[in-house]
Amino acid sequence: MDLDKSMIGIASEPYSAVVEQEHVAQFAQAIGDDNPVYVNEAYAKTTAYKGTTVPPTFLVALGSNAKFPLKLDFKRMLHGEQEFIYHHPVRIGDKLDCTMTVTDVYDRVGKSGTMQFLVLDTNMTTADGALVAVSRNTIIYRQAQKEAK
Repeated sequence: MDLDKSMIGIASEPYSAVVEQEHVAQFAQAIGDDNPVYVNEAYAKTTAYKGTTVPPTFLVALGSNAKFPLKLDFKRMLHGEQEFIYHHPVRIGDKLDCTMTVTDVYDRVGKSGTMQFLVLDTNMTTADGALVAVSRNTIIYRQAQKEAK
């Protein structure tokens, strides 16, 4: 499958993710970030966050539950870029309703030929619909390999 602009707007089934203390602590340990704002509520209340929050890149761990309707060839995919746009701090115990959507498709010519780019935004909202954060993932989709004869 090649990518084209008609894919913009295609979305995953909505799914929910609960931000659990143990998961946040494990994530922080895995990335080597021992900031107490992620695990120590008493300390975190004295900060600008006014409570425990998650490491900035934690949202990537919440995107793996998406059931996405596009059938992409994983062998052609490279991770291009990841961006996190926060509107509110994400808190331990938050239940986030998530939907992943194709927001852009474009081509760029590089040394090895034309590459396609797929931009996926995962919007994360509260139960009342308030946007908490967007996890934006840009995937580089390489050209299909020609079969040898």
